[in-house]
Amino acid sequence: MKHNREFEIAWQGLKPGPHTYVYDIDDRFMQEREADESFNDWNARITLEFDKHENFFMLHFDVDGTVTVPCDRCGDDFKLRLWDEFDLVIKLMGEDAEKVEDEDDVVFIPRSETVIDISNWLYEFLMLSVPLQHIHPDSGDGTSGCNPEALNLLDQLSEQPESISNPLWKGLESIKMEVKSKKAKRSK
Repeated sequence: MKHNREFEIAWQGLKPGPHTYVYDIDDRFMQEREADESFNDWNARITLEFDKHENFFMLHFDVDGTVTVPCDRCGDDFKLRLWDEFDLVIKLMGEDAEKVEDEDDVVFIPRSETVIDISNWLYEFLMLSVPLQHIHPDSGDGTSGCNPEALNLLDQLSEQPESISNPLWKGLESIKMEVKSKKAKRSK
């Protein structure tokens, strides 16, 4: 993976207070990080609000954009809308501080680090913005946006023929009937 200064924030030269950064993410960025190849045409904008304090930084990532994904129902590609928000706190540690494990939304860095590379967080938050289920949105009139031919084929395949009874299990049905009748007699 290439080292890209575009995604680095030199925090030591920043004045305390909020700073805004805007990142436009495309296929090249995602391919460098070996993202899922079934997702393509990435067109995302991430707005980062970087609030610098004396001993910590508060980061707010706002994700907005689209990606082309295959529909889980019909298999056709469609543009999926991405939108999400993520918060992250970066705490500064002294050089003599013992190593502290990062938490879910808190990261610890030594004060000697003068630059913060946020590219991995951008990638991570973009991938978290993609929902687990990818299904065409319904059209304005309420009908499914999926391929109608694929839906018809799925309907035909889902129709179950009448169950063929297996003679091995025929005796079990009579046992069920006996148990139900005994329970009914006890409850009276």
